Amino acid sequence: MPQQYPSILVVDLTAGVVRRSPLAAELSLQAPGGAGLAGMFLEQAGLTVGDAASAAVCFFPGRLAGLALPGAGHLAVQFCSPRTGGVVSEMVGGRMAGALARAGLAGVVVTGQAGRPCGLAIRDDAAGLVDAGPLWGQPTDALFAALGAFDGAIVIGPAAVAGSPLAGIVVDRWHQAGRGGLGAMLAAKGLLFLAATGHGRVPVADPVGLATAREAMERLIAASPALSGACGFGRFGTAALVDLTNGRRMLPTRNFRQTVFPEMAACNAPRLEAIFDGHGVACPGCPVPCRRVSRTGRSLPDVDALSHYTALLGLSDPEGAVAAHACCLQWGLDPVGAAATLACHAEISGEALSPGRVLELLAALVRPDGGDRALLQGAEAYAAAHSRPDAALCVKGLALPAFDPRGAYGLALALAVGASGPDPWGAGCLAHEILRKPVATDRFTFDGKARAVFLGENAVAATAVLGGCPLLSLAVTLEEWALAFSSVVGRPVGAGDLARIGERTLFRQRLHNARLGLAARDDDLPERFFVAPGSSGEGILVPPLSREAFLTARGKYYQLRGLDAAGQPTPARAAALEVTWIP
Repeated sequence: MPQQYPSILVVDLTAGVVRRSPLAAELSLQAPGGAGLAGMFLEQAGLTVGDAASAAVCFFPGRLAGLALPGAGHLAVQFCSPRTGGVVSEMVGGRMAGALARAGLAGVVVTGQAGRPCGLAIRDDAAGLVDAGPLWGQPTDALFAALGAFDGAIVIGPAAVAGSPLAGIVVDRWHQAGRGGLGAMLAAKGLLFLAATGHGRVPVADPVGLATAREAMERLIAASPALSGACGFGRFGTAALVDLTNGRRMLPTRNFRQTVFPEMAACNAPRLEAIFDGHGVACPGCPVPCRRVSRTGRSLPDVDALSHYTALLGLSDPEGAVAAHACCLQWGLDPVGAAATLACHAEISGEALSPGRVLELLAALVRPDGGDRALLQGAEAYAAAHSRPDAALCVKGLALPAFDPRGAYGLALALAVGASGPDPWGAGCLAHEILRKPVATDRFTFDGKARAVFLGENAVAATAVLGGCPLLSLAVTLEEWALAFSSVVGRPVGAGDLARIGERTLFRQRLHNARLGLAARDDDLPERFFVAPGSSGEGILVPPLSREAFLTARGKYYQLRGLDAAGQPTPARAAALEVTWIP
C-alpha cells in the first residue's frame, strides 16, 4: 500500500467542485491536526453564523488517526454554530477519521450550498459529489445501509431535513455529534452525507517507538478501574457514571430541581445490560468498548442520554429510555438538547410525562409543520416564549449534560467557560472531583479550580489535535501521547510541547468567539444554580453555588487563559502563543 501524505480536500457545493490542495508545512507544525488544524482552516474560510451558503464546516482527523492507536481515531468537527453564536468544536469516534487519514487527507473543508441534495464520496485519491435525492429525509439506519461499502460515514437524518436546530450528525451508526445545530446547517447546504474509504498507509518515522507508545497506552488503560474495571466503561459504557453521580447527589433530576433520583436503580446501566443483553462496540484500535448495543442491535444510552431520559424527566422506565435514545439516533436528533426541551416543557406546563408521551414529543420535534413552534426550537426558545427563561438550563444556548454543577465546583466552572459550550469532559474535572483520580480534590470548593480547569482544558485540547478520545485521559497522559506523536513525526516532542499546542488551539477558538460577539456574559451558569440548593442528605450538603466565589474563580481562569476581565483575548497572549491576532 502507498504511503499517504496529507492534503486538504476543499469542497465548494455551490460550484460543485471538489479539489485537493497540499497541506502547508508551516500549518502542520503550528497545529498538527484535528481541532487545531480545523480552527485555522475555519478562520481562512471565514467566520459566518446563520448563513448556510457562506458558512464553512471542517472535518479534520487527528494527527495520529489511521494508526490503530488506542483512542486515537477521533474526528474533529468544527463550525460556526447558530445555537451558540460562536465556534463549536467537537470530537467524535468511529471509523471516519481513520478512513480520511488513509485516503491521504488531513481534513475536509465544506463550503457553499448545493442546488440539490448531494453526498460527498471519497475513495482514496478519488473524491466527488454524488446525487443523494433518493435518500433525502431517510432515517439514519437506511443511510448507513446504503453507504455500507465505505469504511466510515457521517450522515444527517430527518430532524436535519426538517430544519430542527436540535439536529446533529450521526457517525458510523452509533456516534453522535454536532450539538450546535450542525445537522440543520448541513441540510441547508444540501449535503446529506460524507463517506470515505482509504487504503493508504500513514507514514511513521519510528515504528518501534510507536509500538512502545502503544504498549504503554494499553497497559495504563488495562490498569484503569474507570475504563477497564468490572464496573467501568468497557463493561457498561459511560452510563456507568449515573449511579456514581446519583450517589454523589449531583444527578440532574426533574429539570435540575432536584439532584437525586431514588428510582435510578430500576433503570441504571447494570439494569439495561440485564434487560437488553448488551455488548460493547469499540472504535478501531481501542480496547475499551464503551458503546453498548443490545442483542437486537439497538444502541443503549450513554451517560447523558440515560440520565436525561430517566431522572431529568422523572421517569424510571428502562425501555422508554432506550426507545427515546433509539429515536434520536434514527432521526439525527441531539438526545441531550431534545430531552432538556421536554424537561423544560414539563416544568412550565406541569405535565407529568410518560414514556409514550416522550416519544410523541420527540416525534413532534422533527415535524416542521406541526406542534408547538417554540418547542421545536429547543429549551431556550420554549422557555422565552412562555416567559420562563429560568426553566431552560443551558449555557451558550446548549443544554447542560448529566452532571449538576452544584455537585462539583471545578466542573461547574468548566461547564461555564467551555469555548464550545458545556462539555463535562473538556477540562478533566470528572477525573479528580468525581472519580478521584489520579488525586482527589474537594469538589465543594472553587479553590484551585481555575488552574485545574486551565491545565485540564489544555491537555484535552492537545489530545484532540492528535485525535485522542477524552475518555482515555482517565488513564493516558500527555507523556504517552507525546511519545506516540514523536514516533510518527520523527522529532522529539514533549508533554509540555503538546500542552502548548492545546493552549494555542483553545486561544484561537476564544479569539474566533470574541470576533463573533461572545463575551463574559456567555461564560456563565443559569441563575438556578446560584439561588436554589440541590438535594442534600446522607451526610452530603448541596448548597447553591456562591456567585461571588464563582466569579472570582472565573476571573482567575481568565488571567491564566490570557483574557481580559470581559473574557476577551489579549494581543499580548496571542503574540506569546504565536496566534495571528484578529481585531
